[in-house]
Amino acid sequence: MLMFLLIFCTGLVWGQDAIESKEDNAKAEKPAKVKAEKPEKVAKEKPQTTGLAIPKNMFEFGLNGGATILGSDVTPKPSYGAGFHIRKAVDYVFSLRADFLYADLKGMNPVSNIERDFNTTWMSGTGYGVMSLNSLRWDKAVRPTNLYIMGGVGANTFEARSFNTDDNLRVFDTLEHDFAPHVGLGAGISFRLGKKVNIALEEQAFMVFGGRADRIDNIAPTNSRSNFRDVVSFTNLSINFNLGNASSHTEPLYWINPLDGVLNSIDDKINQRTTGLIKDEDGDGVLDAIDQDPNTPAGAMVDTKGRTLDSDRDGVPDHIDKEPFYMPQPNEKVDEQGVVTNPQPGSPGRPGGPGGVTEERVKELIDQALQNYQIADNRSNAAEWFLPMLHFPSSTAVIKYSDYGNLAGVGRMLKANPSIRLVVTGFTDSTGSESINNQLSYDRAKNVIEHLMNNHGIARGRFVLQWKGSADNLVPTSSSYMNRRAEFRIAGPGDVEQDPPAPKEGGY
Repeated sequence: MLMFLLIFCTGLVWGQDAIESKEDNAKAEKPAKVKAEKPEKVAKEKPQTTGLAIPKNMFEFGLNGGATILGSDVTPKPSYGAGFHIRKAVDYVFSLRADFLYADLKGMNPVSNIERDFNTTWMSGTGYGVMSLNSLRWDKAVRPTNLYIMGGVGANTFEARSFNTDDNLRVFDTLEHDFAPHVGLGAGISFRLGKKVNIALEEQAFMVFGGRADRIDNIAPTNSRSNFRDVVSFTNLSINFNLGNASSHTEPLYWINPLDGVLNSIDDKINQRTTGLIKDEDGDGVLDAIDQDPNTPAGAMVDTKGRTLDSDRDGVPDHIDKEPFYMPQPNEKVDEQGVVTNPQPGSPGRPGGPGGVTEERVKELIDQALQNYQIADNRSNAAEWFLPMLHFPSSTAVIKYSDYGNLAGVGRMLKANPSIRLVVTGFTDSTGSESINNQLSYDRAKNVIEHLMNNHGIARGRFVLQWKGSADNLVPTSSSYMNRRAEFRIAGPGDVEQDPPAPKEGGY
């Protein structure tokens, strides 16, 4: 029996590997055949041979042990059993499993009946078809549990011995070992502990067929045909190991999400294409996808299409050319370094010519052009270009959090330019009275100055506070958000601080 089960298990694993190997060979050979005979169908058939639906996966080997009970004509007594199994996933729902079980079965007749006990030694091998009940849940890449049911057929052999309880348990009858067929049913739940290990709690039941169907308890049926079959029950705890190459095989498919392999493959393809698009193999700053010269030498200057620059069009790239900006005349020739070997009289840079345009000369011309601009160092005017304008909600002088960044920039500018003083002017829209608007515009300028003092450490003496109420509106609309503002400008010698307006209650 054990030898039969081992042969069956080996054949199961070998057969699966053979199928996978055959598929791999077919994938390797098929493209050449399709490409030669029907090139136009290669692109259509390629997705069908990716193997994403059923990736290569490991098989499971489990060791189990637990309690046995025999349902028969005799009152059962709990006993023990142990075994092992091999399970291989066919797809994400169904798998095949081969089991071997050794069990000890016991029972005791009541005193009112024939006074005897029995003890049966059971060995069996069963081939199961297993169905996972939670394999179609796609919310997780790997499931923490696997709920399954199984059914199958197998063969068993058992020896049943009867003991006389009144005669010091003397054996008075023995049913010798013999083979018989049986049907096995089971259900269980397994818990994933890691990529290689899980534990399971399951229940199995075996029903024997043939003349020994009601003889497991060693009590022969009273009629020629028994209406009751003895049922072997095995409640067990199993520790299971996933065997196989983890680098090339996934976990058994009943653990993983059916979409996980597809999504991973899509991610890989996207990454491959993205990586290809952003590659710059020659390091010239132009992506390979648009680089028309992908093998540019290191340090060579290129144009926007990755082509090596040749400014004087003499056929020698600028990074080699010692005269990169000297364009040879029609009859002149250049050497490998871009230097004219037969200069013509009167040509630029030659005797009698107007003077050449070498790289050094170009630099001189650039320097002279820059000096002609006469750029003045007027930091006050330059700083004013970058001063922000702050806006306020209606009837309030509270600075918005969104303007804290602008004020931080003003603070950094003042610290970098200690000689600069700022005029801070507050404004309102035209919806309120003159006295209310004057006070509100003063408060807005005052709050801005206090913010820069308290948060950025700028001295009060570097600010000139001014207010204008509703004067100088930016837009004609009376209630426009643009008019409710505080402005900055560089203070001049004539800028003085205004006194606060007469206090009034309320405001807009």
